[in-house]
Amino acid sequence: MLHGRAGEQADIERLLAEARTGRSGVLVIRGPAGIGKSALLDHAAERAEGMRVLRGVGVQSEATLPFAALHLLLRAGLDRIPALPDAQAAALRGALGLGDPAPENRFLVGLATLSLLADLAGDGALLCLVDDAQWFDQASADALLFAARRLEAEGVVMIFAARVGFPAAGLPELGLGGLDDAAAAALLPTDLPPQVRQRLIEESGGNPLALVELPAALTAEQRAGRLPPVGAMPVADRVQEAFHARIAALAEPARTALLIAAADGSGELETLVGAGASLHGLEEAERSRLIEIRGATVGFRHPLIRAAAYQSAPVTRRLAVHRALADALTRSAAVDAADRRTWHLAAATLGPDEDVARELERAAERARTRGGHAAIAIAYERAAELTAEPVRRSERLAAAALAASDAGLTGRAASLADRATPEVEDPDMIAALVQVRAHREFELGTPLAAGRILLDNVPRVAARSTERATWLLVEAIRCAWFAGDTRLAEEAAASLRALPEIGSPLVSAALGLSRLSGGDIGGGITLMGEAVDAHPGAVLGVPGLTFTAAVCLPLGRAALCEEITGRVVADCQKNGMIGWLAFALNDHGLAQGWLGRYGEAMTSLNAGLRLAADLGHEPRVSHLTCSLAWVLAQQGNVEECRTKAEKGIAGASERGLVLAADIGRWALGLLELGLGRPAAALRQLAAIPSAGIALLSAADQVEAAVRSGEPERAKEPLARLLAWAGHVRQPSSDAIALRCRALVEENEAHFAHAVQLHQQDVQPYQQARTQLAYGEWLRRARRRADARPQLRDALDTFDRLGAQLWAERARAELRATGDVPAAPRKADDPLSVLTPQERHVVRLAATGASNRDIAARLFLSPRTVGYHLYKAFPKLGITSRAQLADIAGSSSALG
Repeated sequence: MLHGRAGEQADIERLLAEARTGRSGVLVIRGPAGIGKSALLDHAAERAEGMRVLRGVGVQSEATLPFAALHLLLRAGLDRIPALPDAQAAALRGALGLGDPAPENRFLVGLATLSLLADLAGDGALLCLVDDAQWFDQASADALLFAARRLEAEGVVMIFAARVGFPAAGLPELGLGGLDDAAAAALLPTDLPPQVRQRLIEESGGNPLALVELPAALTAEQRAGRLPPVGAMPVADRVQEAFHARIAALAEPARTALLIAAADGSGELETLVGAGASLHGLEEAERSRLIEIRGATVGFRHPLIRAAAYQSAPVTRRLAVHRALADALTRSAAVDAADRRTWHLAAATLGPDEDVARELERAAERARTRGGHAAIAIAYERAAELTAEPVRRSERLAAAALAASDAGLTGRAASLADRATPEVEDPDMIAALVQVRAHREFELGTPLAAGRILLDNVPRVAARSTERATWLLVEAIRCAWFAGDTRLAEEAAASLRALPEIGSPLVSAALGLSRLSGGDIGGGITLMGEAVDAHPGAVLGVPGLTFTAAVCLPLGRAALCEEITGRVVADCQKNGMIGWLAFALNDHGLAQGWLGRYGEAMTSLNAGLRLAADLGHEPRVSHLTCSLAWVLAQQGNVEECRTKAEKGIAGASERGLVLAADIGRWALGLLELGLGRPAAALRQLAAIPSAGIALLSAADQVEAAVRSGEPERAKEPLARLLAWAGHVRQPSSDAIALRCRALVEENEAHFAHAVQLHQQDVQPYQQARTQLAYGEWLRRARRRADARPQLRDALDTFDRLGAQLWAERARAELRATGDVPAAPRKADDPLSVLTPQERHVVRLAATGASNRDIAARLFLSPRTVGYHLYKAFPKLGITSRAQLADIAGSSSALG
């Protein structure tokens, strides 16, 4: 029976009740050892009538074994893996050591975990209970947290019990404190004197485990009331002392068996006996209620018992036990026996030992085949600690740093890199260390400082490898672009030109970006255009494609940007490259927004924002937030646009992300222009310093200047825009430039030519802006009949896009011509009644994609996809999936 936890029990029972109706839920229960977390998990299991229950527990000694905890949790459902999509099934089998090693794919393992949990829930509900989550290996924690953050309508409840050291940002948390005096008193023996009971309540801090265990450790005198001052020890230490006393009272065979079990942590009876634990000793420990033996598995009643059994033994005995366990595992056929043997050898080694260090390297590479980046880092770090030779030690530290960076552990990666000595000679290792330090600075500091780290280390790398130095300089220019710093870009470009030519189009793209940053529009556009046409991504894969896509927008080639980023998104989803995926989704969303596909753009950007938040990459969060604001500005979503823009600008400015902040300012300027406040729009747009955004927003700045009655302030952005369009030579950019010339020069021929050019490109928002401006000009010239066709077309496009502010402006102009505009066309769009997520699910379903395919695309479970379709069908007035094809043919929202 639980005492004093009625509120917590009610919260858990509410989650279980909702799961039975198909709604998923997550809860992280936090508190110190012994506070009652495990008891609440037991309560959840007892109340899970009719639900399938999975239980897992973190084991500290297995925190270095990738996916060990995930395997323990999912072992009862492993037979369902074949039901998963092939790529997910292969990734999960490889991660759990059940099949051929799969490529590193943390993303796919997390998605497979989500799909498997949804499948296990079936038509009922599933309860996953995770105890001691702080001891989970990083790979398991990543997979489960990835799944937990994406649960929606699967009928799955996940409850994590954890102490400190288990980051679960964004998930609901329940903090457990001590019991109140009444509940605490109910746990104490009734034969204790009142003053002893009160003293135990005070000293325990209301910790239930302490209340149960401390009385058993009292001497007869203490039970009679002679309690000495306890001091200021933490409750966990005092409880551990109670366990020490109970262990010390055991016979030697039982103490030895407990030590072996504590050092091993796996609970495999065969391994414990092989290492010297006697069955008699284990039975005595079980009679003392310190362990439980279930079949061939031994488990401690509480983690503190394991800690007490291990820490109470002398160091010499601990070392001997680890050696004995290593010997026993030599004969084991278990899948992870080799890794566990290696770690016991490492635990038994006090000084440098190259043989054990090499074993740890092999364990790290085995972890690599299973995507366990955090385990790779730990193994290489321990290998470095056992390495005497300084250069070799630093190389292993570099490998650990890279793995930690891949795991998203930016601070840890930089700390490892900082421990490496300058004696490293391998250019790959030197470059890796530099990139890790720069990455840390980019994520935690500023892109300008990150670029400086890259640039300052180029001479050392160039002396050993021109190619590696080249890529460091390309990265430095990219950092300068994000920071909006022309001096850093120029310095990096000068160093890049001084290196021997390696013939990469990506170098041309970087040099072009540098020239554009410095104001050389023609030179920059020419170099970047040549590089894009050469497709450097074919050489560098995802990183090269990402860089290529980033320069497509300043080249006015949004369709190519969308095409390339679409490939990158697909590759990242397939290969689990989550960090690159967040970058790709940002540019993918911007390209979709530029092409007027706002629903898709919002879905892409929100997916990127979610991933960036999961990774804790705040600079990317700020960048994606500003990009979302830009799309919202075109839609005319005033409140949400302002909120996101202001938040994104604040975060970006704090980190020196000039490019991101300028996208946010552009969003605010565009919003003000749509609201009919050109002076306010001009203030925002004129404050944009970065070259790329200054080019892309120049047309809005020209219009804001003209409409605010300050045409002289339109001259500079118009000259900039004309120079850009002249070198970009795209129909849409030429049309936009002509529109702005027409606004400044009051020239009808430019308006008419701009409308014609728009027909050659697919940028409906810009085309409608041109037609609106032309129609307004014609109406002011008292040519109402000529104005109406332009205004009607503009209104039709704005309504179709959902650009509300601009649609109202076109509608007002039509009224001024004496026309009676129709009601907003968006009302005729059958998908306008759906949420953004429902719209995207329906759009994909209309193409014939299965629920499993849609789930893989949108990072959801198939069951959640089905739930969105279930909610969408009544709204659309349809009853079957087949009817979606008709909607696809009639609804422009699917375009």
